Formats: sequence, structure tokens, C-alpha cells
Amino acid sequence: MKEYKYKINGNTYKVAIGDIDDNIAQVEVNGTPYKVELEKSAKPASVVSKPRPAAAPRTESGAKVIAQRPAAGGNGKPVAAPLPGVVLSIAVKVGDTVKASDTVAVLEAMKMENAIHAGTDGVVTSINVNAGDSVLEGTTIITIG
Repeated sequence: MKEYKYKINGNTYKVAIGDIDDNIAQVEVNGTPYKVELEKSAKPASVVSKPRPAAAPRTESGAKVIAQRPAAGGNGKPVAAPLPGVVLSIAVKVGDTVKASDTVAVLEAMKMENAIHAGTDGVVTSINVNAGDSVLEGTTIITIG
């Protein structure tokens, strides 16, 4: 039997709970035995093991907004999204010269703004996304040649 002490309205009660058979529990309160009928539950609670992914955003025409990892155009180093999010701004134009530490885009992910750096010195050869686009992890944002 498991024993508990409860204080109700200033009075202390010593409660011991024994076996439970067919929703009838053997309970002893301050030495007095009781048979307590437990309420039967209608159905067990369902447990969700994995959260379901949210639906991808869509335009007014119903087309998906997610950029699908465009193939890098031959020459150049791709600058990829480090995590899924929404492109807030693109800080460069095609033909701009960038250094490795320059911020080339800003990505919003998990309610935080993340500066995306060039990672290498060079010239911007292509911009593969627009501000407002949702991107997946690894999606090429720009290409530096």
C-alpha cells in the first residue's frame, strides 16, 4: 500500500491506497477502510510521437513559394541556406564584388534574423531567390564566381 498525507481545511489525513480491481480501489483514510469506485475513462488519450510538418506557403494562384535547390550554373561557388526559413533581403546584385565576410542575404528562421555571408571572395554571378521566398536548408541563394 502506498501512503500519503493530505492537509484539507487544516485537518491532516493519512491516506493509504491499496489494490485496484475492476475500477474499485481499496483506500484507507485515518485507519478507516473504504472501497472507492474510479471513473472509467471513455478512451485512452492518443499520443502524437512526431509533429506533423506545416504546409508549405502558397501564392494567390496556389503555386508553392519554396525554392527547390536550383542547380548551380557550372562555374562558381554556391552560397546555400544554412537552415530553412524566409529570405528577408538580398544585399547584393549580379556583378557585385564581395569579400568572404560580406553579408549577402538575411534569412529569417525560428523568429530570428540570420546574416548569410559570402564565404569566399569573388563576383556575384547569379541570384537564385527573391526577398520573401521560403527556402529549404541547402537551397542555393546566390552563386559567387
